[in-house]
Amino acid sequence: MTTRTAASSEHLAWGRPAGSPFLDVDALLADRGKNIVICCGSGGVGKTSVSASVALRAAEQGRRVVVLTIDPARRLAQSLGVAELDNTPRPVRAVDTSAGGSLEAMMLDMKRTFDDVVTAHASPEKARQILSNPFYQALSTSFSGTQEYMAMEKLGQLSADLGLGRGGAERARWDLIVVDTPPSRSALDFLDAPEHLSSLLDGRLLRLLLNPGRGPVRMMSVGLSLVTSAMSKVLGGQVLSDVQTFVAAFETLFGGFRQRAEATLANLASPHTTFLVVATPEPEALREASFFVERLGDEGLPLAGVVVNRMSGSAVPLSPERAWAMAEDLPPETLEAVALRTHATRMHQVLRQRAAVRRFCTANTGMPLTTVPALPGDVTDLTDLRQVGDLLAARDE
Repeated sequence: MTTRTAASSEHLAWGRPAGSPFLDVDALLADRGKNIVICCGSGGVGKTSVSASVALRAAEQGRRVVVLTIDPARRLAQSLGVAELDNTPRPVRAVDTSAGGSLEAMMLDMKRTFDDVVTAHASPEKARQILSNPFYQALSTSFSGTQEYMAMEKLGQLSADLGLGRGGAERARWDLIVVDTPPSRSALDFLDAPEHLSSLLDGRLLRLLLNPGRGPVRMMSVGLSLVTSAMSKVLGGQVLSDVQTFVAAFETLFGGFRQRAEATLANLASPHTTFLVVATPEPEALREASFFVERLGDEGLPLAGVVVNRMSGSAVPLSPERAWAMAEDLPPETLEAVALRTHATRMHQVLRQRAAVRRFCTANTGMPLTTVPALPGDVTDLTDLRQVGDLLAARDE
């Protein structure tokens, strides 16, 4: 066992279960063939901090990085020292660029991304009709699945600047995209978003509203009239009219939405992309991690490994039973007795967490894994992110 920095040496006390492959984060970041890293995991596991740490570490090792968060919380901006993040990549000024790298950060603006897509792919007149349509305004801000689809659109836009497949990666603005996904199982909903949005926009009901007299529908005109009359009473005649107007204006964009989404999905399954699953050493978080591992496997998407964040540990090799026994031999109010009882409680937590991680590794044999110890406070600045990055990459063997 080699000697390392103070932070890394303490990390050795956490360890991985015997036989579990090590997730070599530095090797991953050094691989210039990896251009997209997507961090996914359930809420409350520190995924945003891990994403930012990975992006910062890559930038300070010479990669040109942009980190995109889909999580609407503003923790990423705070930790990177950026006043505010929006839909436009903004440079992180305090990054060490001596190795030739750079770091930019952004946060998905769902409405603006949708507006940009409409403006870029529709004629000026069609774009004006769509952007001013009340149904579109509701769709672009609050419909379920729209955020995930726009994440696909934005990732596709960023990927276009990587220079992949045309021999221009060395001249591209970025050579690595790090994506921080939403804090729940919906972190992988963007894989289904193209199909869901297409089903909504290209659904039978909307087609029926758009072309009520076409084909066999003509034979059912009386019944259709009754349906639309009932819908008008429920939704209001103006809402129904807005939907019909929107579908008529948006119809020419359907194919482009599907085509771009399919291209992005293909890119996610390519050797240029990899996923990191982030969890904490708690049973529920590890169950969620198993869900992500299984889903990525089912989709044939490349998974680099699992980061188990916020592991408890102790550098003192004293069992909880021994600590309790020693405390009982001392007056209960002494500092030594209090310290021993505190240590015993902490060691119970350590052993419980290690058991949970062992169960996860048993259920996911051969999965590369690294553990990151819990820090004494929140991750709030670049110094904290660098420390997390050091611990991410520290070997425990």
